[in-house]
Amino acid sequence: MAAPLAYVVPFILLGALLYTSVGHGGATAYLAVLTLAGYAVGDIVTTVLVLNILAAGIAFVHFQQGGHLRARLLLPFVVTSIPAAFLGGRVPLSGRVQAVILGVALLAAAARFLFFSRMRAPGVKREGPLVLLAAMALGAVLGFLAGATGIGGGIFLSPLLLLLGWATIKEAASVASAFIVLNSLAGLAAKLGSTPIDLALLVPLAVTVVAGALLGAWAGARRLRTRPMQVLLGIVLLVAGAKALVG
Repeated sequence: MAAPLAYVVPFILLGALLYTSVGHGGATAYLAVLTLAGYAVGDIVTTVLVLNILAAGIAFVHFQQGGHLRARLLLPFVVTSIPAAFLGGRVPLSGRVQAVILGVALLAAAARFLFFSRMRAPGVKREGPLVLLAAMALGAVLGFLAGATGIGGGIFLSPLLLLLGWATIKEAASVASAFIVLNSLAGLAAKLGSTPIDLALLVPLAVTVVAGALLGAWAGARRLRTRPMQVLLGIVLLVAGAKALVG
């Protein structure tokens, strides 16, 4: 039996606030909270995708208005990720496979918050046909994972951009937020036929997510101090990811 929403809402609010502060939608946090509260992943995936679109869309607006979007960096990733996300959304996965992929995503999210808040590696080559092909290939892989699991994929993309030195923290946040919105829309289109949105769950959580996202994106785009809370969230995600993998 699922826990009452009154217990879930504060954690969803915190997840939306912290994720949008770094340009993410928060799907991994919402999935972690809701599954720990007793909801089945397969039943809530479309609801979580809508929440992800709302949060990442708000984050995108704030970071784009701050002048941090680099469209040329975003484009090669989304050209392949959008159709791959749709295909991923059409692939039926067993409960155990979903749990393993979710666990990996949660661990990646934990690493993002714990280790990549300020890091930027020395830049590697950003232009040329090989770089373009690499970005398109990565976009396809991340898009497929996003569609199959009901996350936007940005939790993998932004640390990658930072490790390669292709973007600053805020540029990675802006690119990731756009990437998440587009992939989540594709994944939602693929899954709606088999998994309808739970409106009774969506409405209160959507209000919560929008409130958290407005505050988090505003804080992140203006570089307010959210680091202590990010570390706390990283630890929580680490525990949830390990639990999902162990089963």
